[in-house]
Amino acid sequence: MIQNNDPILADMIAREAKRQDTEIELIASENYVSKDVLEANGSILTNKYAEGYAWKRYYWGCHIIDEIETLAIDRAKQLFDAEHVNVQPLSGSPANMAVYLGVLEPGDKVLWFSLDQGGHLTHGHPMNFSGILYENIPYFLNKETEEMDMDELERIAMESQPKMIIAGFSAYSRDLDWKRFREIADKCGAILMADIAHIAGLIAAGVIENPVPYCDVVTTTTHKTLRGPRGWMIMCKKKYAKAIDRAVFPWMQWGPHENLIAAKAVAFGEALKPEFKEYQLQVMKNADTIATCLQEKGFKIVSGGTSNHLMLVDTFVSYGVTGKQAEHALEVVGLSANKNMVPYDTRPPMNPSGIRIGTPAATTRGMGTQEMKEIADIFSQAIQNHDNEAHLETQRQRVLELCAKFPIYK
Repeated sequence: MIQNNDPILADMIAREAKRQDTEIELIASENYVSKDVLEANGSILTNKYAEGYAWKRYYWGCHIIDEIETLAIDRAKQLFDAEHVNVQPLSGSPANMAVYLGVLEPGDKVLWFSLDQGGHLTHGHPMNFSGILYENIPYFLNKETEEMDMDELERIAMESQPKMIIAGFSAYSRDLDWKRFREIADKCGAILMADIAHIAGLIAAGVIENPVPYCDVVTTTTHKTLRGPRGWMIMCKKKYAKAIDRAVFPWMQWGPHENLIAAKAVAFGEALKPEFKEYQLQVMKNADTIATCLQEKGFKIVSGGTSNHLMLVDTFVSYGVTGKQAEHALEVVGLSANKNMVPYDTRPPMNPSGIRIGTPAATTRGMGTQEMKEIADIFSQAIQNHDNEAHLETQRQRVLELCAKFPIYK
Protein backbone atom coordinates (compact mmCIF):
# COMPACT_ATOMS: atom_id res chain seq x y z
CA MET A 1 0.00 0.00 0.00
CA ILE A 2 2.82 2.42 0.81
CA GLN A 3 4.40 1.61 -2.54
CA ASN A 4 1.22 2.67 -4.30
CA ASN A 5 0.34 5.66 -2.15
CA ASP A 6 3.72 7.06 -1.16
CA PRO A 7 6.44 5.67 -3.45
CA ILE A 8 9.04 8.16 -2.20
CA LEU A 9 8.80 6.88 1.37
CA ALA A 10 8.42 3.29 0.18
CA ASP A 11 11.73 3.59 -1.63
CA MET A 12 13.42 4.91 1.53
CA ILE A 13 12.07 1.99 3.57
CA ALA A 14 13.21 -0.49 0.91
CA ARG A 15 16.71 1.00 0.87
CA GLU A 16 16.91 0.82 4.66
CA ALA A 17 15.75 -2.81 4.56
CA LYS A 18 18.51 -3.56 2.05
CA ARG A 19 21.09 -1.74 4.18
CA GLN A 20 20.14 -3.79 7.23
CA ASP A 21 20.19 -7.05 5.29
CA THR A 22 23.59 -6.41 3.67
CA GLU A 23 25.44 -5.14 6.75
CA ILE A 24 26.35 -6.99 9.94
CA GLU A 25 24.99 -5.07 12.90
CA LEU A 26 27.57 -4.89 15.69
CA ILE A 27 26.13 -1.88 17.51
CA ALA A 28 25.55 -3.35 20.97
CA SER A 29 22.26 -1.51 21.51
CA GLU A 30 20.58 -2.76 18.32
CA ASN A 31 18.77 -5.97 17.41
CA TYR A 32 16.10 -7.38 15.09
CA VAL A 33 12.56 -8.03 16.27
CA SER A 34 10.45 -11.00 15.25
CA LYS A 35 7.73 -10.72 12.63
CA ASP A 36 5.18 -11.08 15.44
CA VAL A 37 6.61 -8.02 17.19
CA LEU A 38 6.51 -6.12 13.89
CA GLU A 39 2.89 -7.10 13.37
CA ALA A 40 1.80 -6.00 16.85
CA ASN A 41 3.71 -2.73 16.57
CA GLY A 42 2.04 -1.93 13.23
CA SER A 43 -1.44 -3.02 14.30
CA ILE A 44 -4.74 -1.14 14.63
CA LEU A 45 -3.95 -0.63 18.31
CA THR A 46 -2.21 2.55 17.22
CA ASN A 47 -5.71 4.02 16.74
CA LYS A 48 -6.67 3.92 20.43
CA TYR A 49 -6.15 6.67 22.98
CA ALA A 50 -5.87 5.17 26.46
CA GLU A 51 -4.88 7.85 28.94
CA GLY A 52 -4.34 6.50 32.43
CA TYR A 53 -3.75 2.94 33.57
CA ALA A 54 -5.53 -0.35 33.02
CA TRP A 55 -9.08 -0.39 34.43
CA LYS A 56 -8.70 3.31 35.37
CA ARG A 57 -8.77 5.06 31.99
CA TYR A 58 -9.97 8.53 31.18
CA TYR A 59 -11.34 7.44 27.79
CA TRP A 60 -14.10 4.94 27.01
CA GLY A 61 -13.61 1.80 24.92
CA CYS A 62 -10.41 0.60 26.61
CA HIS A 63 -11.51 -2.77 28.02
CA ILE A 64 -9.55 -4.78 25.41
CA ILE A 65 -6.63 -2.36 25.65
CA ASP A 66 -6.64 -2.96 29.41
CA GLU A 67 -6.34 -6.70 28.82
CA ILE A 68 -3.36 -6.18 26.50
CA GLU A 69 -1.51 -3.88 28.89
CA THR A 70 -2.21 -6.22 31.81
CA LEU A 71 -0.83 -9.12 29.78
CA ALA A 72 2.39 -7.20 29.13
CA ILE A 73 2.71 -6.37 32.83
CA ASP A 74 2.07 -9.94 33.96
CA ARG A 75 4.64 -11.34 31.54
CA ALA A 76 7.23 -8.77 32.62
CA LYS A 77 6.65 -9.61 36.27
CA GLN A 78 7.17 -13.28 35.51
CA LEU A 79 10.34 -12.62 33.50
CA PHE A 80 12.06 -10.48 36.12
CA ASP A 81 10.38 -11.52 39.38
CA ALA A 82 9.20 -7.93 39.77
CA GLU A 83 6.69 -6.67 42.35
CA HIS A 84 5.40 -3.81 40.18
CA VAL A 85 5.85 -2.98 36.48
CA ASN A 86 4.98 0.06 34.39
CA VAL A 87 5.15 -0.70 30.64
CA GLN A 88 4.10 2.74 29.38
CA PRO A 89 7.46 4.61 29.08
CA LEU A 90 8.27 5.37 25.46
CA SER A 91 12.06 5.59 25.74
CA GLY A 92 14.97 5.67 28.11
CA SER A 93 15.42 9.31 29.01
CA PRO A 94 11.78 9.92 30.06
CA ALA A 95 11.71 6.59 31.90
CA ASN A 96 14.79 7.45 33.91
CA MET A 97 13.46 10.96 34.43
CA ALA A 98 10.24 9.50 35.80
CA VAL A 99 12.27 7.62 38.40
CA TYR A 100 14.11 10.79 39.39
CA LEU A 101 10.84 12.72 39.64
CA GLY A 102 9.15 9.92 41.54
CA VAL A 103 11.69 9.24 44.27
CA LEU A 104 13.87 12.37 44.46
CA GLU A 105 13.62 16.11 44.93
CA PRO A 106 15.51 18.52 42.65
CA GLY A 107 18.98 19.08 44.06
CA ASP A 108 19.26 15.64 45.68
CA LYS A 109 22.58 13.86 45.40
CA VAL A 110 22.91 10.96 42.96
CA LEU A 111 25.91 8.64 42.72
CA TRP A 112 26.37 7.54 39.11
CA PHE A 113 28.79 5.66 36.86
CA SER A 114 30.60 8.35 34.87
CA LEU A 115 29.74 8.53 31.16
CA ASP A 116 33.38 8.51 30.05
CA GLN A 117 33.90 5.26 31.97
CA GLY A 118 30.98 3.43 30.35
CA GLY A 119 27.93 4.94 32.07
CA HIS A 120 24.89 6.54 30.45
CA LEU A 121 24.03 10.14 29.64
CA THR A 122 20.73 10.01 31.58
CA HIS A 123 22.40 9.01 34.84
CA GLY A 124 24.02 12.35 35.62
CA HIS A 125 25.68 14.04 32.68
CA PRO A 126 25.59 17.87 32.88
CA MET A 127 24.06 18.11 29.37
CA ASN A 128 21.07 15.98 30.47
CA PHE A 129 18.16 16.66 32.85
CA SER A 130 19.88 14.35 35.36
CA GLY A 131 22.88 16.63 35.54
CA ILE A 132 20.93 19.88 35.36
CA LEU A 133 18.36 19.20 38.11
CA TYR A 134 20.35 17.03 40.51
CA GLU A 135 23.72 17.05 42.25
CA ASN A 136 25.70 14.22 40.72
CA ILE A 137 28.74 12.48 42.13
CA PRO A 138 30.53 10.16 39.67
CA TYR A 139 32.25 6.89 40.41
CA PHE A 140 34.94 5.32 38.20
CA LEU A 141 36.59 2.07 37.19
CA ASN A 142 39.82 0.88 38.71
CA LYS A 143 42.48 2.37 36.45
CA GLU A 144 44.61 -0.79 36.42
CA THR A 145 41.95 -3.50 35.98
CA GLU A 146 39.37 -1.32 34.17
CA GLU A 147 36.72 -3.06 36.28
CA MET A 148 34.28 -1.75 38.87
CA ASP A 149 36.02 -0.82 42.13
CA MET A 150 33.37 -1.52 44.76
CA ASP A 151 35.57 -0.53 47.71
CA GLU A 152 36.18 2.89 46.18
CA LEU A 153 32.48 3.18 45.32
CA GLU A 154 31.61 2.50 48.95
CA ARG A 155 34.10 5.10 50.12
CA ILE A 156 32.57 7.74 47.83
CA ALA A 157 29.03 6.77 48.89
CA MET A 158 29.81 7.04 52.59
CA GLU A 159 31.57 10.35 52.08
CA SER A 160 28.91 11.95 49.86
CA GLN A 161 25.77 10.37 51.36
CA PRO A 162 23.70 10.30 48.12
CA LYS A 163 19.93 10.01 48.07
CA MET A 164 20.18 7.49 45.20
CA ILE A 165 22.85 5.21 43.74
CA ILE A 166 22.60 4.17 40.08
CA ALA A 167 24.05 0.86 38.92
CA GLY A 168 24.06 0.50 35.17
CA PHE A 169 26.02 1.13 32.00
CA SER A 170 26.04 1.51 28.25
CA ALA A 171 29.61 0.37 27.60
CA TYR A 172 30.91 -1.99 30.28
CA SER A 173 31.66 -5.63 29.56
CA ARG A 174 31.74 -7.16 33.03
CA ASP A 175 29.16 -8.28 35.59
CA LEU A 176 27.94 -5.96 38.33
CA ASP A 177 27.90 -7.07 41.96
CA TRP A 178 24.24 -6.35 42.73
CA LYS A 179 24.45 -7.67 46.29
CA ARG A 180 27.35 -5.37 47.08
CA PHE A 181 25.50 -2.41 45.55
CA ARG A 182 22.57 -3.22 47.86
CA GLU A 183 24.83 -3.39 50.90
CA ILE A 184 26.43 -0.04 50.07
CA ALA A 185 23.04 1.60 49.49
CA ASP A 186 21.77 0.29 52.82
CA LYS A 187 24.91 1.44 54.58
CA CYS A 188 24.52 5.05 53.43
CA GLY A 189 20.70 5.06 53.41
CA ALA A 190 20.33 5.48 49.63
CA ILE A 191 17.72 4.31 47.15
CA LEU A 192 19.23 1.77 44.74
CA MET A 193 18.32 2.08 41.07
CA ALA A 194 19.55 -0.22 38.31
CA ASP A 195 19.43 0.58 34.61
CA ILE A 196 19.69 -2.81 32.89
CA ALA A 197 18.90 -1.61 29.37
CA HIS A 198 21.82 -3.45 27.80
CA ILE A 199 21.63 -6.73 29.70
CA ALA A 200 17.87 -7.16 30.22
CA GLY A 201 17.67 -10.07 27.80
CA LEU A 202 20.55 -11.87 29.48
CA ILE A 203 18.85 -11.35 32.84
CA ALA A 204 15.42 -12.44 31.60
CA ALA A 205 16.97 -15.65 30.27
CA GLY A 206 18.68 -16.32 33.59
CA VAL A 207 22.21 -16.41 32.17
CA ILE A 208 23.42 -13.56 34.39
CA GLU A 209 22.18 -12.52 37.83
CA ASN A 210 18.88 -10.68 38.20
CA PRO A 211 19.21 -7.33 40.05
CA VAL A 212 15.46 -6.79 40.51
CA PRO A 213 15.29 -8.49 43.95
CA TYR A 214 18.15 -6.29 45.17
CA CYS A 215 16.99 -2.93 43.83
CA ASP A 216 14.31 -0.43 44.76
CA VAL A 217 13.79 0.59 41.13
CA VAL A 218 14.94 -0.96 37.85
CA THR A 219 14.58 0.56 34.39
CA THR A 220 15.18 -1.16 31.10
CA THR A 221 14.78 -0.85 27.40
CA THR A 222 12.60 -3.45 25.72
CA HIS A 223 14.83 -3.66 22.64
CA LYS A 224 18.59 -4.41 22.69
CA THR A 225 19.18 -7.89 24.15
CA LEU A 226 15.50 -8.28 25.09
CA ARG A 227 14.76 -8.27 21.33
CA GLY A 228 11.47 -6.37 21.57
CA PRO A 229 10.20 -3.07 20.15
CA ARG A 230 11.91 0.23 20.82
CA GLY A 231 10.55 1.23 24.20
CA TRP A 232 11.13 1.11 27.95
CA MET A 233 9.65 -0.11 31.21
CA ILE A 234 10.12 0.49 34.92
CA MET A 235 10.08 -2.16 37.64
CA CYS A 236 10.02 -1.34 41.34
CA LYS A 237 9.18 -2.47 44.84
CA LYS A 238 5.51 -2.03 45.75
CA LYS A 239 6.36 0.81 48.15
CA TYR A 240 7.44 2.94 45.16
CA ALA A 241 4.66 1.86 42.77
CA LYS A 242 2.36 4.82 43.30
CA ALA A 243 5.19 7.37 43.01
CA ILE A 244 6.58 5.78 39.84
CA ASP A 245 3.19 5.45 38.14
CA ARG A 246 2.32 9.05 38.94
CA ALA A 247 5.66 10.23 37.58
CA VAL A 248 5.10 8.41 34.27
CA PHE A 249 1.48 9.58 34.02
CA PRO A 250 0.46 12.33 34.27
CA TRP A 251 3.81 14.00 34.98
CA MET A 252 5.97 12.73 32.08
CA GLN A 253 3.62 11.26 29.47
CA TRP A 254 -0.02 11.43 28.48
CA GLY A 255 -1.51 8.88 26.08
CA PRO A 256 0.49 5.62 26.04
CA HIS A 257 1.24 3.90 22.72
CA GLU A 258 -0.80 0.74 23.04
CA ASN A 259 0.50 -0.76 19.80
CA LEU A 260 3.98 -0.51 21.31
CA ILE A 261 2.78 -2.07 24.57
CA ALA A 262 1.25 -4.97 22.62
CA ALA A 263 4.59 -5.47 20.86
CA LYS A 264 6.28 -5.50 24.28
CA ALA A 265 3.84 -8.20 25.39
CA VAL A 266 4.79 -10.29 22.35
CA ALA A 267 8.50 -9.89 23.09
CA PHE A 268 8.04 -10.80 26.76
CA GLY A 269 6.16 -13.91 25.69
CA GLU A 270 9.01 -14.87 23.38
CA ALA A 271 11.52 -14.30 26.18
CA LEU A 272 9.62 -16.77 28.39
CA LYS A 273 10.27 -19.61 25.92
CA PRO A 274 13.17 -22.07 26.49
CA GLU A 275 14.84 -21.20 23.19
CA PHE A 276 15.34 -17.61 24.38
CA LYS A 277 17.85 -18.86 26.96
CA GLU A 278 19.70 -20.77 24.23
CA TYR A 279 19.82 -17.58 22.18
CA GLN A 280 21.25 -15.51 25.05
CA LEU A 281 23.89 -18.13 25.82
CA GLN A 282 24.93 -17.94 22.16
CA VAL A 283 25.04 -14.13 22.34
CA MET A 284 27.55 -14.37 25.19
CA LYS A 285 29.54 -17.15 23.51
CA ASN A 286 29.74 -15.11 20.32
CA ALA A 287 30.91 -12.01 22.21
CA ASP A 288 33.60 -13.97 24.00
CA THR A 289 34.73 -15.48 20.69
CA ILE A 290 35.14 -12.06 19.05
CA ALA A 291 36.95 -10.64 22.08
CA THR A 292 39.35 -13.59 22.21
CA CYS A 293 40.04 -13.46 18.47
CA LEU A 294 40.69 -9.72 18.51
CA GLN A 295 43.06 -10.09 21.44
CA GLU A 296 44.96 -12.74 19.50
CA LYS A 297 45.23 -10.23 16.64
CA GLY A 298 46.82 -7.60 18.89
CA PHE A 299 43.79 -5.56 19.94
CA LYS A 300 43.33 -4.31 23.46
CA ILE A 301 39.91 -5.20 24.90
CA VAL A 302 38.97 -2.96 27.82
CA SER A 303 38.87 -4.88 31.14
CA GLY A 304 40.53 -7.81 29.41
CA GLY A 305 37.45 -9.36 27.85
CA THR A 306 33.68 -9.64 28.19
CA SER A 307 31.17 -11.31 30.49
CA ASN A 308 28.10 -10.18 28.58
CA HIS A 309 27.13 -9.22 25.03
CA LEU A 310 29.50 -6.31 24.36
CA MET A 311 33.08 -5.16 24.50
CA LEU A 312 35.14 -2.01 24.08
CA VAL A 313 38.06 -2.24 21.66
CA ASP A 314 40.84 0.33 22.13
CA THR A 315 41.80 0.74 18.48
CA PHE A 316 44.02 3.75 19.15
CA VAL A 317 46.29 2.00 21.64
CA SER A 318 46.23 -1.15 19.52
CA TYR A 319 46.96 0.24 16.05
CA GLY A 320 46.97 4.03 16.26
CA VAL A 321 43.53 4.24 14.64
CA THR A 322 41.02 6.59 16.28
CA GLY A 323 37.47 5.52 17.02
CA LYS A 324 36.19 7.85 14.31
CA GLN A 325 38.56 6.39 11.71
CA ALA A 326 37.68 2.87 12.81
CA GLU A 327 33.94 3.57 12.67
CA HIS A 328 34.24 4.84 9.09
CA ALA A 329 36.37 1.92 7.91
CA LEU A 330 33.97 -0.58 9.45
CA GLU A 331 31.01 1.14 7.78
CA VAL A 332 32.76 0.88 4.41
CA VAL A 333 33.15 -2.89 4.79
CA GLY A 334 29.61 -3.30 6.13
CA LEU A 335 30.21 -3.77 9.85
CA SER A 336 28.02 -1.32 11.79
CA ALA A 337 29.65 -0.25 15.05
CA ASN A 338 29.99 2.95 17.03
CA LYS A 339 32.97 4.96 18.21
CA ASN A 340 33.21 5.10 21.99
CA MET A 341 35.43 6.56 24.68
CA VAL A 342 37.48 4.10 26.69
CA PRO A 343 38.06 4.55 30.43
CA TYR A 344 40.40 7.45 31.16
CA ASP A 345 40.44 8.34 27.45
CA THR A 346 42.68 11.25 26.54
CA ARG A 347 40.91 11.77 23.22
CA PRO A 348 37.70 13.85 22.72
CA PRO A 349 34.23 12.23 22.72
CA MET A 350 33.62 12.82 19.00
CA ASN A 351 36.94 11.22 18.05
CA PRO A 352 37.73 8.87 20.91
CA SER A 353 40.10 5.94 21.22
CA GLY A 354 37.70 3.06 20.96
CA ILE A 355 34.93 1.15 19.26
CA ARG A 356 32.00 -0.52 21.04
CA ILE A 357 30.73 -3.73 19.50
CA GLY A 358 28.12 -6.30 20.52
CA THR A 359 26.70 -9.59 19.25
CA PRO A 360 22.90 -9.60 19.84
CA ALA A 361 21.88 -8.68 16.29
CA ALA A 362 24.33 -10.98 14.51
CA THR A 363 23.26 -13.81 16.80
CA THR A 364 19.60 -13.15 16.00
CA ARG A 365 20.47 -13.71 12.34
CA GLY A 366 21.73 -17.19 13.27
CA MET A 367 25.45 -16.54 13.23
CA GLY A 368 27.61 -18.64 15.55
CA THR A 369 31.19 -18.82 16.71
CA GLN A 370 32.61 -19.67 13.28
CA GLU A 371 31.04 -16.55 11.82
CA MET A 372 32.32 -14.53 14.79
CA LYS A 373 35.87 -15.63 13.99
CA GLU A 374 35.45 -14.41 10.43
CA ILE A 375 33.88 -11.15 11.61
CA ALA A 376 36.82 -10.62 13.97
CA ASP A 377 39.21 -11.11 11.06
CA ILE A 378 37.25 -8.68 8.86
CA PHE A 379 37.25 -6.19 11.74
CA SER A 380 41.01 -6.55 12.13
CA GLN A 381 41.66 -6.22 8.40
CA ALA A 382 39.46 -3.11 8.20
CA ILE A 383 41.16 -1.34 11.12
CA GLN A 384 44.70 -2.15 10.04
CA ASN A 385 43.94 -1.11 6.45
CA HIS A 386 41.52 1.70 7.20
CA ASP A 387 42.95 3.97 4.48
CA ASN A 388 43.26 1.29 1.76
CA GLU A 389 40.08 1.43 -0.34
CA ALA A 390 40.89 -1.65 -2.43
CA HIS A 391 41.52 -3.76 0.67
CA LEU A 392 38.33 -2.51 2.30
CA GLU A 393 36.35 -3.50 -0.79
CA THR A 394 37.70 -7.04 -0.48
CA GLN A 395 36.46 -7.18 3.11
CA ARG A 396 33.10 -5.77 1.98
CA GLN A 397 32.64 -8.78 -0.29
CA ARG A 398 33.27 -11.11 2.65
CA VAL A 399 30.55 -9.32 4.63
CA LEU A 400 28.09 -9.57 1.74
CA GLU A 401 28.70 -13.32 1.47
CA LEU A 402 28.05 -13.75 5.19
CA CYS A 403 24.87 -11.66 5.05
CA ALA A 404 23.53 -13.70 2.12
CA LYS A 405 23.83 -16.87 4.22
CA PHE A 406 21.97 -15.32 7.15
CA PRO A 407 19.06 -13.10 5.96
CA ILE A 408 17.28 -11.16 8.70
CA TYR A 409 13.75 -12.14 7.68
CA LYS A 410 13.62 -15.39 5.74
